[in-house]
Amino acid sequence: MTQSSRMLDRKGLIELEVGDDLRNSPRFNDDIAPTKASERTWSRWNIAALWVGMSICVPTYTLGGVLTAYFGLSVGEALLAILLANVIVLIPLTLNAFPGTKFGIPFPVVLRSSFGILGSNVPCLIRALVGCGWFGIQTMFGGLAIHLLLAALFPPWQALGGIGEVIGFFVFGAMNLYVVIRGAESIKWLETLAAPLLLAVGIGLMFWAWPHMSMTELLAQPPSRPEGASVVGYFLAGLTAMVGFWATLSLNIPDFSRFAKSQKDQIVGQVLGLPLTMFFFAALGVVMTAASESLVGRTIADPVNLIGMIDNPFWVGIAMVLIIVATISTNTAANIVSPTNDFQNVAPKLVDHTRGVLLTGLVGVLLMGYDLLQKAGVIGAGVSLEQMYSNWLLGYSSLLGPIAGVMAVDYFLIKRQRLDVPSLYQDGRVYPAFNLAGFIAFGVPVSLTLLSLATGTMYWFYDYGWFTGSLLGAVLYYVMSLMLTPAGQAVQATAMDMERHL
Repeated sequence: MTQSSRMLDRKGLIELEVGDDLRNSPRFNDDIAPTKASERTWSRWNIAALWVGMSICVPTYTLGGVLTAYFGLSVGEALLAILLANVIVLIPLTLNAFPGTKFGIPFPVVLRSSFGILGSNVPCLIRALVGCGWFGIQTMFGGLAIHLLLAALFPPWQALGGIGEVIGFFVFGAMNLYVVIRGAESIKWLETLAAPLLLAVGIGLMFWAWPHMSMTELLAQPPSRPEGASVVGYFLAGLTAMVGFWATLSLNIPDFSRFAKSQKDQIVGQVLGLPLTMFFFAALGVVMTAASESLVGRTIADPVNLIGMIDNPFWVGIAMVLIIVATISTNTAANIVSPTNDFQNVAPKLVDHTRGVLLTGLVGVLLMGYDLLQKAGVIGAGVSLEQMYSNWLLGYSSLLGPIAGVMAVDYFLIKRQRLDVPSLYQDGRVYPAFNLAGFIAFGVPVSLTLLSLATGTMYWFYDYGWFTGSLLGAVLYYVMSLMLTPAGQAVQATAMDMERHL
């Protein structure tokens, strides 16, 4: 065992040789340590499969309906907004994936460069809370699918009603946690297996629904916005919401890109996997919802309940198994991995990978506790927190824009793609405990967003929150970094440390 850690250049990918200095550091454990070159096995097809597996889920299915009902867009405008938003979100996704691929470090460790060794915990815990909330919502969908599957296989199960859904919730949650506890290779295997299966099912559902609706009539339906109103404001608001759909993953993408074989693999994989899959499955949701009147006699926008109404236990059973697979593939990667790493970042010596996974599950259950008690009949039915959390988390995600802007500017413009990896795991070396520039760049856009909500003024700042937040955060971070640090000092210091460690 070496006394001092050092960085090794493996054909452009940096590997860390861990010494006693890091083994004894309170900021280090093996689970958030940089990946070895031998562990970076994800090809472009594995990355693409990851995005196919995450994109095909119940919330994606409902996006078209959300944009037409709540944002006043026509069907054609809604589908265009979804496609354009997912092309736009590729920019922060690919940029913020770079440090993960080059240095093998996860999201919380990347944040230590821009927010400080201890300060990184603030944006980490914000991201973790959103992930835990989405874990609860997706687990509710998966639990309902398990309940309907058991009811199709064993008709007496149907009599359990809400209790059956609660049991399904905990069974489904345990399945998700088990996959993540098994590690990154388990997630890679699941996503690679699920991706072609889910695409085949989506195409099959499209063929099933297509004869029961007219696409021409659907596209000709007038939008729900006031007659004569300009489409620009409505479209930009819907576009912002759709960009915000993957606001969380555009931050913690290093959690996955750290396993990529190369920068080309992570870029090509994301381009292949994200935009068209999101567009196709959102379009499927629009077609299925429009066809539901002919299929089951009334309009239903929820695919789980729609398929559950088919009067054929065999096909209901098959469909529910596939929905369970689809939701696990989304939930494990999108909603458990990041909180697991984020909780470890707080206390690496106390919270390892398994404890981080279990803590994520516990917080997710607590966030959905009120809704679970309603379903179990313990308390009277009221407002569904499932819907409340969905609305809250979509809005909450818009507050994450500044973090994405800060991360990109820090890595490419301030640090110029140079990081002193051993110092990211130690107190008092190159990186401060708290980086004031990062907190100013994050705090100002968030304060303006909250001010616009509280006062009703500058509402455009909230409506276009992802764009305004990320751009303002990026500019503020660049200016503050130059003002608070002598010009070039941070880059020079990092470069010198890199040369010493390499």
